[in-house]
Formats: sequence, structure tokens, C-alpha cells
Amino acid sequence: MQERVNAVWKDVENIRNENPLVHNITNYVVMNVTANALLAIGASPVMAHAHEEAAEMVRLAKALVINIGTLSEAWVASMKLAMAAADRLGVPIVLDPVGAGATGYRTRVASELLGTAPVRLIRANASEILALAGTVGRTRGVDSLADSADAAEAARKLCSRFGCTVCVSGAIDWIVANDREVKIFNGHPLMSRVTGMGCSASALCGAFVAVNPDAASAATSAMAVMGIAGEIAAGQAPGPGSFVPHFLDALYGMRQETIVGRIRAEEQRN
Repeated sequence: MQERVNAVWKDVENIRNENPLVHNITNYVVMNVTANALLAIGASPVMAHAHEEAAEMVRLAKALVINIGTLSEAWVASMKLAMAAADRLGVPIVLDPVGAGATGYRTRVASELLGTAPVRLIRANASEILALAGTVGRTRGVDSLADSADAAEAARKLCSRFGCTVCVSGAIDWIVANDREVKIFNGHPLMSRVTGMGCSASALCGAFVAVNPDAASAATSAMAVMGIAGEIAAGQAPGPGSFVPHFLDALYGMRQETIVGRIRAEEQRN
């Protein structure tokens, strides 16, 4: 476990030292909280979705996070331009297919984006992963009605098909790569009562892949830090209204000894 702690802490230190710019094309609902989460961990966020600048902004970024939460055709066009630019420049892409499976449009757009450029990491809930893999899953809007374990096999199929790491978030975060699978047991139920937590996880994954080319290791670090911060915040907040400030403070105050005392993870090599 000490090796895992060291790996997570090294990633956190690298983010704080390098202050990577993370370009987010994300949704209106979560822009503020995801930007603040990136700032709190030590990264630098930019939210640029205009068609005229989406590709140009990628040239400055160390990672690109695509989040389809509030879709429009104009935004989809910008996402495709940015992804194509990221592919040319070698900038890692994180895709969050918010609500895939809820409507045919969302599922189609998510599939189109996966065909636009290779992604480094897919971060989604179980229902979204099942939809991307072509399996009928249960969903309610953007919320999953399936557990992460229900989508493990679908995640393996996506990993094999697209050659990327897949992170299925839930009560247990399940990270699937070609050579390993990792389960993260950190987190708290109160996190599901606050909008933007899943999107913040994707944004944080962007910060971690910006400093760690091993997407599975980066996703493991991101989800562990996310879950630990959620546990700390839940221990201080009486409800969801005060959770987010405590969550941001926990990210900002993350230390190696905090990770040592809290991380709960299992890894299996394939």
C-alpha cells in the first residue's frame, strides 16, 4: 500500500509543481465547481467552448477534458475540433459521456466523439459505460441506476475496443486498463447529493493525466484523491449545502499523511 500512496502523492506534487493547464469543454451546470476543484488541487483550468478558439486553446493545454453534459450542435462541433487538435499535438483527452443512454442523441454524440480522436481515458458512471458498450443499462437522466460492478465487463470491452483506460465511478470506483484493474473504495454517499461531483472527477482526471502518461495510474490517483477529499468534507459538512467548500478545502489541503491514513485500494494485474 505504501507504493500506492507514494504514486498518488507524486502525482499530486507534480500537479502542484507544474500547474498544468487543463482545457475543459464542459457543461454550464458544473463549470464553477470543476474549475475550483482544479485550482484547489493545483492545476489551472480554462473553459473554452467557442468554435472559433476551441482548437487554438488546445495548443496551450496539457490535457483536454470533454464533457457532454449540456449538449448543442455548436458545442459538439467545438469538441470535435478540439479533439482533432489534441490528437495532432499529443495532448491527452479525457471523455465524460454524461447521460449516455438517457437519449439517443447523447449516446450517438458520445460514440461520434470516440471516433473523432483516440482518448486516453473514459470516466463515466455505470449506466453511461453500459450505453457506450451497446448494452442496455438503467439510467435516470444523468444519474446511474446501475453499480460500477455491473459495468465491469462493458468497461473491459471499451478498453479493448478503443485502447484506452476506462474509469467507472460509483460507490466503488473501478479502473480498467489492458494490463490491470484497480478498485478504489474511498468516497462518501453525500457526494451523490451534490451536483458536479462526477464532472469534477473527470476534470481532476484531466489534471492527473496531464502529469502522468500512465492513464490507469493517473485515474487511480485522481479517484483516490477525489474520494478521500469527499470523506473529509462529509465529516465536516452537515449537508450538501456546505459540502462543496469543505471538499475544495480538502483538495487544497491534501497531504501525504492524509493519503496514508485513508486510501483504500485493490489492484489486480492481468
